[in-house]
Amino acid sequence: MSVLNRMFVAAAAITAVSFVGANAPVDAQKPPQQEQKQQDQQARQEQDQKRQEQQAQQARREQAQKQNEQQSRQEQDNQRKEQQAQQQRAQQQQDQKNHEQQARREQDNQRKEQQAQQQRTQQQHEQARLEQDQKQRDQQQHEQQARQEQDNQRHEQQRDRQQQQRLIEEQQQRQTQYRQHLDQQQQDRQRYTERLQQEKRMAQYRYQQRYSEQMQQQRRYYENDRNHDYYNDPFYRTPWDRRYYRGGRYYETNRYGIEYFQQAANNGYGEGYRAGMADRQDHWRSDYEGCYAYRYADYGYDRYYYYIGRDDYNHYFREGFRRGYEDGYGHNYQYGHYSNGNYSILAGVLAGIVTYELLR
Repeated sequence: MSVLNRMFVAAAAITAVSFVGANAPVDAQKPPQQEQKQQDQQARQEQDQKRQEQQAQQARREQAQKQNEQQSRQEQDNQRKEQQAQQQRAQQQQDQKNHEQQARREQDNQRKEQQAQQQRTQQQHEQARLEQDQKQRDQQQHEQQARQEQDNQRHEQQRDRQQQQRLIEEQQQRQTQYRQHLDQQQQDRQRYTERLQQEKRMAQYRYQQRYSEQMQQQRRYYENDRNHDYYNDPFYRTPWDRRYYRGGRYYETNRYGIEYFQQAANNGYGEGYRAGMADRQDHWRSDYEGCYAYRYADYGYDRYYYYIGRDDYNHYFREGFRRGYEDGYGHNYQYGHYSNGNYSILAGVLAGIVTYELLR
């Protein structure tokens, strides 16, 4: 029963008592102090009951709040544990991914190393094959030369004198042109040397000084060599039985001409190596075309101008020079080697530069 209902009941009871007391005999009514005491006692009981109910409600609210807080903490703990579990799973997945990536990288590195090793082995085999092929070609060439010399002896009286005379006339014309070319070279060398000094390319300057001295010796050799015996020179008595290709055209020569082309390429390689090494020492940019020796490309021509044209010599000299310059500038021996104070092109590389075919 609520407090309000109890108050209505108490009021009704008091009214009834008062009514009965008014109609009852005087001696039947209770003393006023006792009635007041009962009312006070009843009011205290009601207040105590009300306070107990309030305390019970407060206890229930606190209990509910405590349960809610506990549930909230439990949910937070669960969420935190779930987050930790997710983070742990994510970390495990990342670790697994990293491990797989590392394993793939190691496999890739192993595969690349195997491929590199296979490539090196293949290159070694290819180089050995090229050298073996060159040896076989050299052997065949020697054998062919021996047979050719026998044929030359049998057909010596049948030599075409007209062709021989034409070659001699061409050589004499080349001799005149080469003299003019040497005069022009001397002036250009002086300008080039002065430019090297201005650019402070001392290593290239020293190389150019050496080159100039050699060209002076070459000029003196040329000027002293005036009485050449053309008719007894084997070059002019050997048939032109080889064909080579240069500049979009085919030309003919003999075995001596092929040897001179090869020597031109070797001369170019040696000079190119020295020039490239000088530019590297000067910390200069790689520029083989800017080198004086490459532009003129006739170092050593004094030994061969009797036999081959300057255009041919320049062509094969530059082919060797370019490769020698790359090796000298890069400080390696990709195209040649060094032995006994001389630079030479590898046999396989040289065979790729001077190509020819037999006509008969």
